[in-house]
Amino acid sequence: MFTGIIEEIGKILAIERGNHSAKLVIAANKILQDIHLGDSIAVNGICLTACHISNTDFTADVMAETMHRSNLGSLQKGSSVNLERAMSVNGRFGGHIVSGHVDGTGIISNFKKDENAVWITIKASSNLLKYIVEKGSIAIDGISLTVAYVDNCCFKVSIIPHTAEETTLLYKKVGDTINLECDIIGKYVEKLLYHKEQKQTGITLEFLQSNGF
Repeated sequence: MFTGIIEEIGKILAIERGNHSAKLVIAANKILQDIHLGDSIAVNGICLTACHISNTDFTADVMAETMHRSNLGSLQKGSSVNLERAMSVNGRFGGHIVSGHVDGTGIISNFKKDENAVWITIKASSNLLKYIVEKGSIAIDGISLTVAYVDNCCFKVSIIPHTAEETTLLYKKVGDTINLECDIIGKYVEKLLYHKEQKQTGITLEFLQSNGF
């Protein structure tokens, strides 16, 4: 489990691409002080396993499903990435519950300066926007942020100077793809309500299909 509080910005040293998968070698500093083989590290918000560690970098395998769901496929040698170690039991919970299991991606459509902050507008599909609520939490490339606005085609966040300095968000450009992980609570509530409704009515997708719907 992660919190969405980025610990440092790493850099891609090498990418070994398969047909649908990849192996990443990532340069880091701070997070290497307390990780071990097999530990989980969030890379742009994606939970990856450290399969090799040195004094200056770590290596992680990326499966095809992760490549399909995220923006990792667009990374190049030299790309900057947000890094966070899994939360320790004695750490502060400064962000929100982040699993590192990305739901999908969004597209940055606008940046707007607002005194000391920057508003970022992100377009996303309806199957992601249904979980995004105003003043709720969202993880963008692994960064815990508060949703300031949402409608049926996009949402907006506003970032402070500290977030801008400690993450890769302002390295991005209009049109760039970013990873999104919606608040996990909303997804569980939807699942529970769906099963409750099925149990109460007895109506299932199979029942509707068999009756011409």
